[in-house]
Amino acid sequence: MATMERTERARTSTPLNVSDRTSDETKLSLKTTEFWAMGGIIAAILVASAVSDSLGDVRAWTLVAAVGIGYMISRGLAKSGTKYAGGEDPLNNR
Repeated sequence: MATMERTERARTSTPLNVSDRTSDETKLSLKTTEFWAMGGIIAAILVASAVSDSLGDVRAWTLVAAVGIGYMISRGLAKSGTKYAGGEDPLNNR
């Protein structure tokens, strides 16, 4: 019975620092490795299309668009569960 009370108390009590969080959980996009990897991949695709005869312009730009869309989806998933804690949004001031 004592262990049930202890586990119930531990489950219902929240850590003190959870409500005091003032920063975002995810980083700014320029600080992530995914952003720089995307930039490198896009640069490599465009250089390869300029050098190679087998990679056409339309195909290269389609690949660049696909990489960009993939990056946007991954950033959206990374930020989907986080709350914005910034202070510059006037609608956020309550």
